Amino acid sequence: MELFDTEHRETKRSSVKNPEFVPLAERMRPKTLDDFVGQKHLIGMGKPIRLMIENNDIFSMMFWGPPGVGKTTLALIIANSVKADFIQISAVSSGVKDVRQAIEKAEYNQKYLSRKTILFIDEIHRFNKAQQDSLLHSVESGIIILIGATTENPSFEVISPLLSRCRVYVLEDLSADDLLYLMSNALNNDPELNKHRIEIEDKKLLLQFSGGDARRLLNGLDLAFKTTKPDSNGIIHITNDVLKEAFQKNYIKYDKDAEEHYNIISAFIKCIRGSDPDAAVYWLARMLKGGEEPKFIARRMIVLASEDIGNADPHALTLATSAFTAIDYIGMPEAQLVLAQAATYLASCPKSNASYLAISEAKSDVERTGELAVPLHLRNAPTKLMKDLNYGKDYKYSHDYEGHFETQQYLPDELKEKVYYKPAGIGEESKIKERLKNWWKNKLR
Repeated sequence: MELFDTEHRETKRSSVKNPEFVPLAERMRPKTLDDFVGQKHLIGMGKPIRLMIENNDIFSMMFWGPPGVGKTTLALIIANSVKADFIQISAVSSGVKDVRQAIEKAEYNQKYLSRKTILFIDEIHRFNKAQQDSLLHSVESGIIILIGATTENPSFEVISPLLSRCRVYVLEDLSADDLLYLMSNALNNDPELNKHRIEIEDKKLLLQFSGGDARRLLNGLDLAFKTTKPDSNGIIHITNDVLKEAFQKNYIKYDKDAEEHYNIISAFIKCIRGSDPDAAVYWLARMLKGGEEPKFIARRMIVLASEDIGNADPHALTLATSAFTAIDYIGMPEAQLVLAQAATYLASCPKSNASYLAISEAKSDVERTGELAVPLHLRNAPTKLMKDLNYGKDYKYSHDYEGHFETQQYLPDELKEKVYYKPAGIGEESKIKERLKNWWKNKLR
């Protein structure tokens, strides 16, 4: 057990470092549940995590939420509150060997010290299946109490057997009031900052740059403080320019491979479907600012042009496809103009999902009825034998009739009265609806 003893000694040594060298976010980390900011739906009176601590009934769980909302802090508070041994590893830099050592330590605690062990795994979604599998037995048997922290949807990133052994708690973004409190608390109570009179030009800008991440907020504030000299009156004026330098750029919470990626593209598509070009171009800007691949956005608009606009404006599909081609030609940053044009046009189009509903229903019938026979008059007859078998007999060549149309059965006998395509009666589809109605008077559309 020397490894763990050494780790604990290192932790104690780190706690007595000069505060000046410890990040502000670490210096201000809450030690108790009452000092914890945010997540009232989990830690408020009568809420699950508070009840769990009060009842000393700790179980394995997953904390799912964006960066800097208190996942690690909450795990530490739980461990301290129930007097459990706390082992923390990061899935980014750890492997099965580290998990095995933690389990050995937990077995020792349970067998000889009658002490619980909480194993906290940060970014658990980075563990592969084998690494997650290595936790199963120990979690199931209660040797370890697992607390996993993830910014990813655990339904996708954590294996089902492990997820079924844990309760999932969703940690929400910190509110502006939460962040303002954290900032004020640091200015007033941090032993380094409260030695000085600090004035911030625009506190809202500081919150904006933090992107809802408390760690980013506090460490950005700390850097801005350290890079600003006091004036003649000893006042430290943190200007907007200083904040911009400290944070480098406006922080946009967007991960191309993660949950927010899917949330924002979903919002974008739904805004176009809902005919709101203003909202569509906003979410487009969010994706572009976050570094989304322009072709991915264009491909999604091509799908939408067929699924949600269809024949209400057939030109929509042409425009969406042209946008994809244009992006390939010119690249960024000019491609954003093409994307904006396509998005605003598609959002402003009349909408119809009639063709989408038609193919969906037809596929359902294919699965339900199987491979129904092609009517004889529609069959190909390239040989004399096939003609003798009446293949193609009585087929009516549409162009030989007035208006280039003549009624005949095109569906299998079992489905001959079926209507799949029901035009919405909006935009160009209103003309299509009327035309089909005149042709197929026996069918209701």
